[in-house]
Amino acid sequence: MAESGASTATPSPAPPTSRTPTPLARAERFVWLTARVLEQRLFAHDFRGGGADPVETALDAYRNPDGGYGHALEPDLRGPVSQPLHTAHALRVLDAVGRCGGRRAEHVCRYLTSVSTADGALPAVHPVQRGYPTAPFVPVEDDPPSSLLATGPVVGLLHRNEVWHAWLFRATDFCWQAVENLAESHPYEVRAAVAFLDSVPDRPRAQAAADRLGRLVRRQRLAVLDPDDRDAYPVAPGYAPGEHHFPHDYAPAPRSLARSWFTDAEMARSLDFLVAEQREDGGWPVRWRPWAPAPALESGPLVTIDALRTLRAYDRAVD
Repeated sequence: MAESGASTATPSPAPPTSRTPTPLARAERFVWLTARVLEQRLFAHDFRGGGADPVETALDAYRNPDGGYGHALEPDLRGPVSQPLHTAHALRVLDAVGRCGGRRAEHVCRYLTSVSTADGALPAVHPVQRGYPTAPFVPVEDDPPSSLLATGPVVGLLHRNEVWHAWLFRATDFCWQAVENLAESHPYEVRAAVAFLDSVPDRPRAQAAADRLGRLVRRQRLAVLDPDDRDAYPVAPGYAPGEHHFPHDYAPAPRSLARSWFTDAEMARSLDFLVAEQREDGGWPVRWRPWAPAPALESGPLVTIDALRTLRAYDRAVD
């Protein structure tokens, strides 16, 4: 019994147990440490309930008077000049926030018309890039050919957002011809083809083309189906060592036509691998060849946001 007048000490509450940060929380810290304002705003929009206006305002910093986009929006092309790859990147951002239409889309299409090749498509890099720093794997040519890699995603995004412009007619015909005549390919070109096929209005034709393309991917072993045995899958010529592609790279969402190329087990292994790839700093690795400090740094948040979007699309817990 306590002595008279003595107080009984109240036990101090136990300190709260520390929770392991979620993948999303770890990624958010990585974004705040490394990302440009645009990717900070995109992350906030996609995962923290942020608005579309701040994203669009941040994107405006990359827009040029010709209606295109430049200023290293696509990190591997430095310099101020407009480029098709920058403009494709801008359209992906606008699509993500529901702003890919109206007068902005009209201005973009005017720019696309001004830089198109003789057959109405886009070059990968317009020659005005010459003289500015450029990744060695993105050559600058004086008379560049039409590129499915540059044209397919742009055409797909414009169709997805029901943009109608004269430029789209010939560019769509080019994409159909390029996709349906592919005898062999490489991962980034395949992904560009899928971006086109997932949104082009002629769905039966798109399904048939996608089925054929999926057989090509499996025949050429362009997708790593067993992440534990990556060395068994070839890396495309010109790619960096270990620059493999996985089922989730081709089908970043279940609605993609490329999802049917892979079994449920193959996709589950791919997504398990994607989860495990998150690094200690919260970001996901950039697989392509690093060539300068700024592009390497700026690409990390882009890859990280894409990884989170893919996991969320397949109902994998990130938060």
